[in-house]
Amino acid sequence: MSFELAKSMIGEAALKQGLRYIRNNPEKNLVNLAKWGERLAREPVHKGYAKQWAEMFADENNNWRQLAVRGINQLAPNVVEKLGVNMFLNAGMLSPERRKQGEQKYGVHIPWAILIDPTGRCNLRCKGCWAAEYDKSQDMDYETLNRVMTEAENMGVNFFVISGGEPTVRMDDLISLAKAHDESVFHVFTNGTLITKERAQQFAEVGNMTFAISLEGFEKQTDARRGKGVFKKVMQAMDNLKEAGVPFGFSGTYTRENTEILGSDEWIDLMIKKGCILGWLFTYVPVGGDSDLEYMATPEQRLFMLQQVRKWRTEKSIFVADFWNDGPFTQGCIAGGRNYFHINAMGDVEPCAFVHYANVNIRDTSLVEALKSPLFMEYQKNQPFNSNHMRPCPIIDNPEWLQKMVEETNAYPTQKNGVTAAQLCRPLHGYAKAWGEIADKVGVEEPIKTT
Repeated sequence: MSFELAKSMIGEAALKQGLRYIRNNPEKNLVNLAKWGERLAREPVHKGYAKQWAEMFADENNNWRQLAVRGINQLAPNVVEKLGVNMFLNAGMLSPERRKQGEQKYGVHIPWAILIDPTGRCNLRCKGCWAAEYDKSQDMDYETLNRVMTEAENMGVNFFVISGGEPTVRMDDLISLAKAHDESVFHVFTNGTLITKERAQQFAEVGNMTFAISLEGFEKQTDARRGKGVFKKVMQAMDNLKEAGVPFGFSGTYTRENTEILGSDEWIDLMIKKGCILGWLFTYVPVGGDSDLEYMATPEQRLFMLQQVRKWRTEKSIFVADFWNDGPFTQGCIAGGRNYFHINAMGDVEPCAFVHYANVNIRDTSLVEALKSPLFMEYQKNQPFNSNHMRPCPIIDNPEWLQKMVEETNAYPTQKNGVTAAQLCRPLHGYAKAWGEIADKVGVEEPIKTT
């Protein structure tokens, strides 16, 4: 038995024991475990973290303590155990060293996560969908999906984000892949309309699947963009997942029409009440079907959402991330293989879910070679794209960078409409300038703490 294998087995056994201990009485034992961690930690910084956690978990009014207790009590026991091992041990503790070894072996930077689309098909037709201009008839064959995930795990990647299309139209394949790669975490972005009680129970039995369900706000806003009756189906899907003990959250795209709804306390309180553990917020980017600059949230609305999310993080028992406004926490753009990249259902290897250009197709290349693509190399060479991390994006914040990188690497468009980078970026300079004036002012007057 190798030293690494023995170490991982010992770590897994200890982690499972700790998780069972917490589940027995989370209100009390979260504090005890953190105190033990403080005594056992050797590094001063780790002792400091453990002390902070112990203080946080001891405060009944602390929103993060409330989230931890709620999550542990809400999830099925095997889900807590499986996700605890896969997230904290495999993806969190063991993967960094494996990725480091892989980088030395293959001579390429290895990201933390991969976003992959099993299908371009979808049972809905939503206005402004980022994937609407892909070929919707395409499915990625199971063999390729399995091969990519196997190669990724061998390189130290244990976190797969699944999107589409609507990935649950291939429900059996998703469950099969999660079982086949049971040391990894599967985070599925879905419209939720196909998640029945029976399917939710299957997800719970697998144990390593989590879900982010798309919503535009309340019933009026969601049905207006996604179709009549969708909101009620999503509410039922959330009930099904909560009853089965499967972790889930919401995914919301804020636009000029719904920013104040998605950014309201009434909305976030509903999501907590329904059982959401987390929430993803995305600002609308005009790259998909019926792309419309007038549909984009205004710079002022983007600032409003930034302020609301900051407030929620001090008050609400839910983890909410804003893909753009959290640039200071990620030190800028995370795409292009830096922390993640996207493989669409046709197999095109793209730097980001919103950047529909590629040099290679995964159907006829290895994952290592895909990570060496010219567009990815340009991304990593030029990141961050702005010294102010509140302006992280090469599409809507720094469009000159996206056009330059796509043109210099001769990347081809992956959408059916064949929009060039120049055509995509040209109309966005006005927005980028307007947001830049706000972001630069906020960056000086209200610096975001990253520790």
